[in-house]
Parts: sequence; structure tokens; C-alpha cells
Amino acid sequence: MQRSLLFFINPISGTKNKKHLIDLIERKCNQQQITFEITHTNKEGDYQYLPQKIEVDKITDIIICGGDGTIKQIASYLLNTDVSVGIIPAGSGNGLALGSGIGANFEKALDIIIKGKTEYIDGFFINGQFGCMLTGIGFDAAVAYEFSKQKTRGLFPYIKLSLQHFFKAKAYPFIIEWNGSRIETNALFVSIANSNQFGSRIKIAPKATLSDGLLDVIVVNSKNKIITALSLLHQISLGEIQDEKNVSKKNVGYFHTESVTIHNPSLAPLHIDGEPVETSALLNVVIIKKAIRMLLP
Repeated sequence: MQRSLLFFINPISGTKNKKHLIDLIERKCNQQQITFEITHTNKEGDYQYLPQKIEVDKITDIIICGGDGTIKQIASYLLNTDVSVGIIPAGSGNGLALGSGIGANFEKALDIIIKGKTEYIDGFFINGQFGCMLTGIGFDAAVAYEFSKQKTRGLFPYIKLSLQHFFKAKAYPFIIEWNGSRIETNALFVSIANSNQFGSRIKIAPKATLSDGLLDVIVVNSKNKIITALSLLHQISLGEIQDEKNVSKKNVGYFHTESVTIHNPSLAPLHIDGEPVETSALLNVVIIKKAIRMLLP
């Protein structure tokens, strides 16, 4: 079947040169005689027209050139369409591209797209909003909000901002329910991961995979902050995850599940795939198995 690729480029994401990316797309697609179109994302994140365009123009592949937030926005309109989805990592953290093995290089990512190998990955809904990679409640969402206002992007500004806020961060009360279990805890943050990382190769859930049909839930409790920080760094650097027992009593607790309900009475802030969104006192998160057909290595 003749492929027809539609590229969405986010002109303001990340720090890399988008002119170089456009030149690369044109050269590679023309070499392979692949039909393609290049357009830009919109700041409203509104792509309601996309399913009809896919049908009318016989588009086979949607290629998203941006960060995790851009991927989330566009992919949410592709759940019931028969297209393959590719990523060219042009954001700040590129968590989904890194977690799926695509990497951070434009040319290598485009080679993966042209090769055309696909696999299904999971997604999730949180209170009906779609996500691909990760949602977080509490400290990490507060950092995501502050980071969204920064002029300078990238890994080191994010780490600097996180360290500035960590030791003065307040704890939030949560009630967390899953698989018949229930805990009450005061936590700095709760991360619910489909992919294994925040982005920039920082792995919050080192053993999470994109296609296992499960969410990995990490509860970072507000006990001794120094010990908690060391436990979290140990998990991130060595990939050793706490087991499901006594989640609320551990510095960094962990479990996996197909769905989880989080009571959030103090309205701790919320992000989805790194993008701050409106929070709620009750958050219902459920996995969507085989949500997207991805172009992968």
C-alpha cells in the first residue's frame, strides 16, 4: 500500500533547529518516494478535523514532531483511526520517544518511521483525559507548572527547578484505591506511569513497559525528605523498585494495576505527560490497552 505521511511540527517545542528538521523530512521522503505533507501544530491543541482529513486524504501515518505534551494532544484524536503514529523527538524531555527506544536523534527517528515497523502501545485515561506516558499529582506537577513558564528548556533547567522546590515542598493527603487495596498517606507526589520515565532519561518507573496492559504507580511518601530523596535516586539510577507490600510505609512505594482511584482532598496539582492540567478531588485512572499503533524500532 502506498504510504501517505502527515507531519505535525511544533514550532516552539524543545531547543533543536526545526529548519534542519524540515529539510531532513523533505530529503528522506523524496529519496524514498513517499508522499508527505508538513503542517504545524496549533496552540489550542484542537485537532477535531483530523479523523476526517485522514479519511479524505487517505493518510496512513501521522508523524508528531514535538514533545510528550504535543504527542498527547494529537494522539487523543487518533484512538479510533486506522493510522500508524510516529515520533520525531523535538521536545524538552522526550520521555515517550526515549522510553520506547526511538531515542533523541532526528535522523534515526525518521529512519524508523520510513522503515514502517509498527507495534501497539497502551495509553490511559485520567478522568476522561487521554495520556500516553505519565501522569503525576503533587510535587512533580507543581514543578511541571513552573517549568512550563520558563524561557530556558532542557534537562538541567528542569533538574535545577526540581532541586529548588524539593526540600520546601509540602505533602498532600491522598487516599489511593486499587485491586481491593486501600491506603491513606501524606505524599510528596504520586506518579502513574505507562512509560518508564519523566523524560531526559530520568526513569521514575524503571520496569514499566508501554505494552504490558498495566499502570505502574509510584508513591513518594513525605517521611524524612533526605532519606526519601536518596530512595528515589536509588530507584531512578539502579532500577530497583519497591514491592507492593506496605506501600504507605515505604519512602518510595510501588504497585502496578489496570486502574487506580485517587482521592485528592487538598487539590494537589496535576500534570498529564508533563503538561499542567486542571486538578480534581477525585481522580480515576484506567489503562487503555493497545491504544495506538506506533512506528517503533
